[in-house]
Amino acid sequence: MAAMKLFTFWRSSAAYRVRIALNLKGQKFESVPKQLREGEHRRADYLALNPQGLVPALEHEGVVLGQTLAIIEYLDERFPEPPLLPKSPVARAQVRAMAQHVACEIHPLNNLRTLNYLRQQLGQNEDAINRWIAHWITEGFRGLEEMVKRAGSDGRFCYGQSVTLADVLLVPQMYNAHRFKVDVSPFATLVKISAHLERLAPFSEARPEAQPDAE
Repeated sequence: MAAMKLFTFWRSSAAYRVRIALNLKGQKFESVPKQLREGEHRRADYLALNPQGLVPALEHEGVVLGQTLAIIEYLDERFPEPPLLPKSPVARAQVRAMAQHVACEIHPLNNLRTLNYLRQQLGQNEDAINRWIAHWITEGFRGLEEMVKRAGSDGRFCYGQSVTLADVLLVPQMYNAHRFKVDVSPFATLVKISAHLERLAPFSEARPEAQPDAE
């Protein structure tokens, strides 16, 4: 029986991040799908576990954790190898800044509940929503591309010579960009890094289409 339960949805880029981190750490887990379109994440039984009503959530040793950055840093502290944060305080801060840029500046503006609000409450059509998505991903990637370049990336990883938290966040966001047909050609460094990472087993096995609840 798996030591951990991951409450997830196959297409959630946030859940995608945690699957990558679990794979990198070599940790087995039980996938517990929550169908977001059917509102399963808002039902009382799930809210009793995770009052935020979001996916993912990770249950481990009787505790349920929410928010992907908190979950991934928990995994990094509990299972230190391979480390997802560099040793030096400056390097750790730089990697965290890259990851937070994705998690806080890009992703919230194109996640499902934001898009549903645009559709249902603000009456926006699909063309307007697609323009919204493209605008915010492009704006976000513009900043991230420069951050990664200044860090001296060699085109394999966002920072240094191994996978870090920044890489774990990049790949799902690049997946979203491709899914919504955003032009990512101006961001050659990010595209090259993501392509390299996607070929690594911990990343490829975490892909949405590889999940048991994929549609």
